[in-house]
Amino acid sequence: MTFEEIKSQIAAGDIDTVLTCIVDMQGRLMGKRFHAEAFLEMAQGETHCCNYLLATDLEMATPEGYASTSWEAGYGDYIMKPDLSTIRPVPWLEGTAMVLCDVLDHHSHKPVPFAPREVLKRQIARATAMGFDPIMATELEFFLFQGTHDEIAAAGFELKPISRYNEDYHIFQTSKEEPVMRPIRNHLRTMGIPVEGSKGEAEAGQEELNIKYAAALSTADHHTIAKHGIKEIAHQKGFAATFLPKWHADRVGSAAHVHQSLWKDGTNAFYDSEAPLAKSALMDHYMAGLLTYAPDITVFLAPYINSYKRFAKGSFAPTQAVWSVDNRTAAFRLCGDGTNAVRVECRTPGSDMNPYLAMAAMLAAGLKGIEEHLELPAPFKGDAYADDDANHIPRTLRDAREALLTSDMLKDAFGEETVAHYARAAEWEIEEFNRVVTDYEIARGFEKA
Repeated sequence: MTFEEIKSQIAAGDIDTVLTCIVDMQGRLMGKRFHAEAFLEMAQGETHCCNYLLATDLEMATPEGYASTSWEAGYGDYIMKPDLSTIRPVPWLEGTAMVLCDVLDHHSHKPVPFAPREVLKRQIARATAMGFDPIMATELEFFLFQGTHDEIAAAGFELKPISRYNEDYHIFQTSKEEPVMRPIRNHLRTMGIPVEGSKGEAEAGQEELNIKYAAALSTADHHTIAKHGIKEIAHQKGFAATFLPKWHADRVGSAAHVHQSLWKDGTNAFYDSEAPLAKSALMDHYMAGLLTYAPDITVFLAPYINSYKRFAKGSFAPTQAVWSVDNRTAAFRLCGDGTNAVRVECRTPGSDMNPYLAMAAMLAAGLKGIEEHLELPAPFKGDAYADDDANHIPRTLRDAREALLTSDMLKDAFGEETVAHYARAAEWEIEEFNRVVTDYEIARGFEKA
């Protein structure tokens, strides 16, 4: 929807509410609801939000230890600058449109460097300066449960999936879920999110939504809006959607695989018809960068304690940072080999990733591989789970945080301020988890300890 189109619809009374949203560290939409006329009068240029929104956690706490915000500094404002190219209707909310905002410093009016959208924009600009356009696509995996989030919480999180059995590609079972999935597909498509389709995934109650590849920033926007929409639409239908990567020890986890390639002058720069597998030397360097710096970027692909419970043998989640040809046991899968659609799929990210940060981290690693002309090793063959020690993905959030803090690559790409900011976010998650006594500890040791 163009700005002129929204003005016309506001004048006609078709739109009365405009959601002005930033993307927070967790990849959620935060912001304000404006009366549509007030949005045109005052907020189309800028509005404001508290700066703690980029220094908080899933519970909206105000942790200490961030250089950017503190009680001592008084928690001032950021500027929310609407990106008017992102205006779109919200079909499941009556009379409502939304716009995404960039985050600016209140005093300098410069972009806040660790704002997720800005982190990705900087890596896109870096690729552009090298002559490339990053093209990406994400897959959204999630679970649907009976009852709304509020009802499930009130019942003590007694979780009952929407279905009873593995529904991977299962048409009959997913037909039962169409009262939820059909409006998700249709509403998002109406918003301008290029949804291709949905399918059942490899567990009871697990779904996957596929969105067409696009320019990297658009892909991150699409992913974030879709994730938000899935939760709201499921709630309206009396169900709960969760993007928690691992909700049960014995159930498969949820991923957010990221497909990526670099394009030049409208064609895939990863494609070389004369090369083995049709992958270019440029693609070799890019993939070598992903492999070399895989530990450095993991914290952006798996940002919470729970994220690491997903990395398990025989689960279709990777454990080893190797690349292979169309092999779903590897962290990096070469897709479309032999065709001009050749690309690399990163299978490490969980469904809880912030797409802006994850995609920016992967771009940073891949572009560094190009700059350094890194050599790509031979592809891994066989079962990567059977030999998962040498190149194991960081096993815990603590390990991933340490890799982040020692990464010269990311300090150069993101800036030391941004690296320190997200290292503190990971540290806070660890601190919060460590202070909790879990049900597991009580059941295991109450009598036996």
